[in-house]
Amino acid sequence: MKRVFAPGCALMIYKPELGRKVLDFLNNNLGKIEEHKICCRHNPNLDKGTQIINICAGCDKRYRQLYEGITTISLWEMLAESESFPFPDYKGKVMAILDACPTRDQERIHTAVRVLLKRMNITVVEPEKTRNRGTCCGDSFYGVLPVEQVKEQMKKRAGEMPAEDVVVYCVSCTKSMHIGGKKPRYLLDLLFNEGTSVGTFEPEEWHEQLDNFIKEH
Repeated sequence: MKRVFAPGCALMIYKPELGRKVLDFLNNNLGKIEEHKICCRHNPNLDKGTQIINICAGCDKRYRQLYEGITTISLWEMLAESESFPFPDYKGKVMAILDACPTRDQERIHTAVRVLLKRMNITVVEPEKTRNRGTCCGDSFYGVLPVEQVKEQMKKRAGEMPAEDVVVYCVSCTKSMHIGGKKPRYLLDLLFNEGTSVGTFEPEEWHEQLDNFIKEH
């Protein structure tokens, strides 16, 4: 089975060097794996039977639903079973967790993410609405509601988090939690022992940046 690694548009905007670190790890442990940079909103132009290793929850959903003959697996599932990844030790630090909307019906991803957090010695406190009962960080309301109302939704969801540090595995969720007054901890940053930088976070600016990148890829 041919495998490719799709870093996703958001990560390529946020920290492309992290994508390269992931690709290096995969190549060193799974053999030669190509990088796939075509946005998931465009036809991937891959042979049937190809499996796409993804990081983005939106990519995972679109590859599963839109393209016949393509399968997908999240990096989180692969690392949860890894015996060679050098997991950092966060010494029991308490963090809340925000599950990404597109994974709401994907228990495999919820479970894998929590396995990773346990392997990094992070103490997870769950919000009331979590896993398959989780609600949106607020970002999906962009384009539906006025921007100020979108930000109110972000603040509302952030207010439901039972800890100041909030683990997220979607780059857009980092923006929402920041706007909501929490400290986002992006899962890939945690795995590579890096801090999470928010960068562009105003909804209009962030979505313009995303849209431009998607058009180019």
